[in-house]
Amino acid sequence: MDLKAKGGLSLTSADEGETETETEQKRSLPPIVLAKIERNRQRALILRQARLASRPYPLDAGGHIAKPTPKVIDTGGGFFLEEEEEEVHEVNKVVHQPGPVMEFDYLLCEECGKEFMDSFLSSHFDLPVCDTCRDNEEKHKLITRTDAKQEFLLKDCDLDMREPVLKYILRKNPHHTQWGDMKLYVRLQIIKRSLEVWGSEEALQKAKETRQENREKLKQKKFDKKVKELRRAVRSSLWKKESAAHQHEYGPEEHDEEDDMYKKCCTICGHQLIYEKM
Repeated sequence: MDLKAKGGLSLTSADEGETETETEQKRSLPPIVLAKIERNRQRALILRQARLASRPYPLDAGGHIAKPTPKVIDTGGGFFLEEEEEEVHEVNKVVHQPGPVMEFDYLLCEECGKEFMDSFLSSHFDLPVCDTCRDNEEKHKLITRTDAKQEFLLKDCDLDMREPVLKYILRKNPHHTQWGDMKLYVRLQIIKRSLEVWGSEEALQKAKETRQENREKLKQKKFDKKVKELRRAVRSSLWKKESAAHQHEYGPEEHDEEDDMYKKCCTICGHQLIYEKM
C-alpha cells in the first residue's frame, strides 16, 4: 500500500522495499498517528491527480491522453521518489488582427467654428463651446440659482419645468460649509431663458423697474408705520393720568338776597356750590 506525503512522495509497503523493522515501527505507532499518516497520503494523492489533470497532454493514436511515464528514483531511505519528465510544449505565435478604425462625432464650436471632441461646457451643460473659447468672466460665467432668480426675475418652474430643463452642477458653499450644495448655471443659458419668459429685454427691464418701485413703496410704508408707533409711544409716556380726585377750594361765601340763597365758587376749577341756610 502506497503512503503519500504532502510534497508528493510515495511510501511503499514491505513487499515493495519496506523493511520488517520499519513495518514493526509503524505498527507500534498510536492510532492517532496512523490516522494522520493516512490523511496525508490521501491528500497527497488528490494533489498529484489534480496536478496531472491540469497539464495539457498530447493525444495518442487511440484518441486517449498520453501521459508521460514518471521516472522512479531510489533514495535509499526506504522510499522511492517519482519525478516526471519535463514536457516541451510548442507555443504557437498569436497573430493579432488590427482593430477597426472608428470615426468620432466631432462637435462644432459656436464661437470659433472649429471642431472639437469634448469640453467642460459640452459635457456638463450641453453647450457646444470648446474650452479655448470659454468666457469665464461674463458670457459663460457660472451663477447661483438665487442670483439667477433675482437678477432675471425667474421662478423655480422656469428653471426646473420649462422645456428644455436647464442643466447645472453642484458645488460646496464656500461661505457656509454646513449649508447645502449650490446649484450653478451658465449665465448665457439663464439670459436666453429670461428672454423666453419675458419676451424681450425691454419687457424684462420694465418688470425690474416696476418691482423696484413696489419694493420702495413697501419700504416707505414700513418706515412710516414705525415712525407713527414711535410718536405714539413718546406721547403716552409724557401724559400721566392723575390718580387722586380733585379737591375744591372755595372762595368767600356770597348771599343772593332775591332768592335767599348762598353760593361759593372754587378758585381752581370755577365750580359753584349753591345752598340755603335754615
